[in-house]
Amino acid sequence: MTGAAIEVRGGAGGVEADLADLSALAGSSLDLAEALATTSALCHGMLADPDLLASAVLDPVGVARFEAALLAALDGAGGLTALAVAFTARAATLRAAAEAYAAADAALAGLADDLHWAAGFFPEATVGGLLVLGAGRVLTDPVGAVDGARDLADDPEGWLAEHPGVVDHLVNAAPGAASRLGLSTGGRLSPWFGGGDVRSAAARLGRLWPDGAPVVAARPDDVRAAAVRPPRGVADLLAAVDLRSEESDADRDHIGVRVLTRADGTTAYVVDIPGTQDWDLPGGGVNPATNDLGTNLRVLGGDVTTRQRAIAEALRRAGAGPADPVLLVGHSQGGMVAAQAAHDAGTADFPYDVRCVLTAGAPIGRVEVPARVRVLALENVHDVVPHLDGRDNDDDANVTTVTFERRTGGLGTDHGLRNSYLHGARAVDRSEDPSLAAYRASAAPFLAGPGDDVTVVARVYSISRG
Repeated sequence: MTGAAIEVRGGAGGVEADLADLSALAGSSLDLAEALATTSALCHGMLADPDLLASAVLDPVGVARFEAALLAALDGAGGLTALAVAFTARAATLRAAAEAYAAADAALAGLADDLHWAAGFFPEATVGGLLVLGAGRVLTDPVGAVDGARDLADDPEGWLAEHPGVVDHLVNAAPGAASRLGLSTGGRLSPWFGGGDVRSAAARLGRLWPDGAPVVAARPDDVRAAAVRPPRGVADLLAAVDLRSEESDADRDHIGVRVLTRADGTTAYVVDIPGTQDWDLPGGGVNPATNDLGTNLRVLGGDVTTRQRAIAEALRRAGAGPADPVLLVGHSQGGMVAAQAAHDAGTADFPYDVRCVLTAGAPIGRVEVPARVRVLALENVHDVVPHLDGRDNDDDANVTTVTFERRTGGLGTDHGLRNSYLHGARAVDRSEDPSLAAYRASAAPFLAGPGDDVTVVARVYSISRG
């Protein structure tokens, strides 16, 4: 916890960073063991050196003492050979510990998915368990149980904001429930409602929305202060995304590419990606809106979407090259697309050097972002949207998750940039947490410090499907 406003997990100060340190220490221990073993081998050769043996004719006692001392230094209890063996064992132990922790985390995540799937496939057992738990709550805390039921009945939206973890359980159980539905129809719906975890189920459902081809059109540059002000922190970065969100709707998907140029001529690019605007169900043809429900499902399923391809084209039109530093900033669906683009960075699917990602209210827990990319994820405790992937963000050395509490009166505004996430961003900017300090250091190409001469041109692009 860093103050009363935010809680920081992961990043440079997280558990996975410690595991990375273990692996690094294992590597350095092995290097040292090899150096000690090499030195020991060379020194053993000195024992049979011809000049040394020849000098024994003149001073046999001195040569004997020298060889005894050298043997002790090489093969004694604290000699080079023993040290080489000890450091080799230390390296093996450290590496095994790091791998065991990582394997345990992966196994637990897989087990959790399997248990949630079973809960959805066998709802009778799940409902029965919930009834037992409810009865136990009534017996142990009847007043609390009654108050909780009253809160749920009087204000279900407010109750959900106070218990967003319920969304995790529903999302994780959905693939199992869908599998049962697919079987109950004699297999007719199995291609869409088959087995698997949340990611694979989302990928199948996403195919109901044909993804089409990207269409990109330039709009007038944004000259408002929030767009052209050199960003000095997380709040400034999110403020420009808020501008793009204001002008986007189901008929318009506007993204921004801010081109930052420093006095020495170096450039960096910040891409602003707003969230979902079109919630229509699939209609059989290609939906022109790239900020639709189909993109949510496709990107949750790990697909390269038309929206991602359009963003890549917008970067090209803005002048970005494959070696230029890029920061992707996204709210909600925009954060999901940003994380997936970072996963594909440097490939044909997104041929740019993504250095950093900043997300606000985005479910990105199932995206594997390369270790070279630094991620900062902001999540309002009362926002249900980050729970829509059914998994917490991993405690990775390159992924820092910041949670904060902000009730605004409704689920929509709890998820909003202006009333919720800009508040959290300002708290982040005030924090001196080591993980946040490490993220800011990695984002230095995109942030202006005191006295820096940075100019910003805010390009705006309309993207759609064709």
